[in-house]
Amino acid sequence: MKEFYELLGLTESATDEEITARYEALRDKCREDRWLDGEAGNEAAKMLTKLEIAYKEIMSSRRETSQNTEGKDAFEEVAELLRQGKISEAQTLLDNFNERSAEWHYMQAVVYYKKNWTNDSKKQLEIAIQMDPDNAKYRSAYGKLNAKRDYNQQSAHQQNSESQNPYTGSDTDSEQMGGGNVCSDCLTCCYTTLCVNCLFNCCCGCR
Repeated sequence: MKEFYELLGLTESATDEEITARYEALRDKCREDRWLDGEAGNEAAKMLTKLEIAYKEIMSSRRETSQNTEGKDAFEEVAELLRQGKISEAQTLLDNFNERSAEWHYMQAVVYYKKNWTNDSKKQLEIAIQMDPDNAKYRSAYGKLNAKRDYNQQSAHQQNSESQNPYTGSDTDSEQMGGGNVCSDCLTCCYTTLCVNCLFNCCCGCR
């Protein structure tokens, strides 16, 4: 984004009015110069295209991060809605974004996670990681989500095996055979904590 500001000869602290005024001035000049003969005309035409892209990207980014009446930016507002359990409203806010950055895909993953759409959540996290591979928050959430999916699959397989096992007996029998509830409860507790941590990070670590 910084290069777009530099193209306009401005810094990121410039106001919307300053950005628009500078863009329009440069645009009008390029429109005139593009009719010049030779390389000068070609360069002006190329610059006009660059200016239009830069202005569009800057203003789009500013709309998404503009503050609401509570002083929160757009992603913080999505996170707050999710903390309140307002999943549909959070999704609506995400749908209104023009640019879908890595953080957008991360927040979309959180929405899907809240809906128990694990596979869709995983796909969105993968996109976020591809766009920002060094982001520790995305990788941590991805690891925890995979751990949760693995546990659910193992648990379902174990329950299916036990239901078909004619030797499955009482809790005492199970303990005597080395498969006591203490270990099982411990495993369940660990994964429950893991899932809670994943949920906490998704909702509260957005920025």
